[in-house]
Amino acid sequence: MIRIGGWARLSSCDWPGRLVTTVFCQGCPWRCGYCHNPALLDPRAPAAVDWAEVTAHLARRRGLLDGVVFSGGEPLLQTGLADAMRAVRGLGFQAGLHTGGAYPRRFGEILEAGLVDWVGFDVKAAPAAYERVTGVRGSAAPALRSLGLLADSGVAHQLRTTVDPALLDASDVEELRGWLAERGLGEPVWQEARAV
Repeated sequence: MIRIGGWARLSSCDWPGRLVTTVFCQGCPWRCGYCHNPALLDPRAPAAVDWAEVTAHLARRRGLLDGVVFSGGEPLLQTGLADAMRAVRGLGFQAGLHTGGAYPRRFGEILEAGLVDWVGFDVKAAPAAYERVTGVRGSAAPALRSLGLLADSGVAHQLRTTVDPALLDASDVEELRGWLAERGLGEPVWQEARAV
């Protein structure tokens, strides 16, 4: 259903206030300099975990776990993500998503279908600095479109920004803070880049 590069059977930090299983989806279109999951970048890499193994785990954890977080890589790259979320919800769990918003059409479909209960959205930078962070030309447009879809959806979410001093300086941080405030999006959770 989806290509999985790894998973955490139990996590208390991937969805604030929830105990979840976190599925790390294989593949990402961006090349952020601070990426802490570089093994997940290649979308053609073989899956490390079978989806059936995840659903069997969930069937044994009913009443013990709150949900499943689809992380990455970039989960929206997975064409089967919506079906995987439906399967999770059919088992009685909530569905969470970590995304940078690289695929707004697919993101919009998931939001509109009511398949996701919470989103951790990675805001990379203010628009002018997006390409510097992602390493990919034109990355700001889809990400900001996805951010707008999320803001309009009413779905619970957390905005997060990773600050790597090699990519963002203090003025970049202030520019992002102002850009978000102008749009009523609030302050993100600031994360310091970790050495891989």
